[in-house]
Amino acid sequence: MTNSEDFNEEIGENHIFTNVNNPLRSDAFDLTDDQKIELIKKDVHSILTTLGIDLTDDSLKGTPNRVAKMFVKEIFGGLNPNKKPSSSTFENHYKYGEMLVEKNITLYSTCEHHLLPIVGRAHVAYISNGSVVGLSKMNRIVDYFAKRPQVQERLTMQIVKELQNVLNTQDVACIIDAKHLCVNSRGIRDIESSTVTSEFGGKFKDERIKREFLDYIKLDTKF
Repeated sequence: MTNSEDFNEEIGENHIFTNVNNPLRSDAFDLTDDQKIELIKKDVHSILTTLGIDLTDDSLKGTPNRVAKMFVKEIFGGLNPNKKPSSSTFENHYKYGEMLVEKNITLYSTCEHHLLPIVGRAHVAYISNGSVVGLSKMNRIVDYFAKRPQVQERLTMQIVKELQNVLNTQDVACIIDAKHLCVNSRGIRDIESSTVTSEFGGKFKDERIKREFLDYIKLDTKF
């Protein structure tokens, strides 16, 4: 490999991210979803053929199309700003002034370095300054930003930033605990390890408030 290729490989292997926003070209949405699917289908067909796979087999002939649709419509659907969930807020009429915690939000994402799954849980909290948001919207925000080629640190920051904008408050926090299959199934192949990231805004930087949030996460809420 050239020096440039060596450097790019080192960044990926060492889990470094270079941008808080997902790096996108200016023409990222010039093509329709259907046009993207057709192009990706051809690319997947080429990859599998190069690997020596017989795509005339009944089990495999639909794979290029299935993968292309999955990329565009599902696991990378969060790249499209048109799919961003609407997050209507409501006035906090009941004057609830403590933190609200939505814990154990199931998270499926994709590592941008090897395009392998990231699977885990997100724990999100905020303290209202006059507005509240529907509980399901917190899940949808996590899901939207997860459905991209991602780095966990970036994902954590994006979730917090979005809720800060929606709720018009800095008092938002997020912790993600996830397994990366690029670590668990290849490379070092450590199946037990997981990665934990956090982002604390506003009042959550205070050690007492932060500890309260962490204590809520530990509560046994299985029913």
